[in-house]
Amino acid sequence: MAGSPAPLLLLALGLCCPGIHGGKYEMTARFRGSSTTLPQVGQRLELECVTPKEDSGIFWMRQDKGGTLHFIVFISSLSRTTFKGNEKTSTRFEARKESRFYRLVVKSFMPWDEGNYFCLMNSNQVLYFSLGQPAFLPVTTTAASTSPAPTTQCGITEKDPCPKTPDQELEKELSFFCDIFIWVPLAGACLLLLMALAVTIVLCQKTKRRRCRCKR
Repeated sequence: MAGSPAPLLLLALGLCCPGIHGGKYEMTARFRGSSTTLPQVGQRLELECVTPKEDSGIFWMRQDKGGTLHFIVFISSLSRTTFKGNEKTSTRFEARKESRFYRLVVKSFMPWDEGNYFCLMNSNQVLYFSLGQPAFLPVTTTAASTSPAPTTQCGITEKDPCPKTPDQELEKELSFFCDIFIWVPLAGACLLLLMALAVTIVLCQKTKRRRCRCKR
């Protein structure tokens, strides 16, 4: 059984069937040693499974957030390990047996390692399993900032941080055309007045000269 992990996954599916659960043996999955707090990303996480028998191997399983079961390792009574893919070792996990304690170590805990960890034992064609040990990363909450947003003033920098709206642009164009219609006629009227004044001055001078000649 230790050399073929595929059938072990089928045995693990028995967790979904209440009729095959035995009540003779009790098993406990728990954090080990200093690993009694929430796991942290990149840190080592150690778990242990306590069994009532020393001559029966156990399976370490993980149930993810979606409820899917993942086989991790089978540890035999002789402390031989079989990981996923029928591998004897794993780059992500360590496993060993010490008396009635079956150890599992997650070398570097990552978000995809989150889930409920439990151990499973098959004795006399009856499945015995422990309660799940939750291993989830702490939820980080960020407090909303209460400070007011920084305000900007127009015309301080080279690029105006306060762009003009279309209404402002339209108002500016209308003001420009109004100025044209007001100041152009006014300038023309002033020019005509100047010309009339110049003509009047010239005529007055000519009239004075004629009077002077007549008197002589």
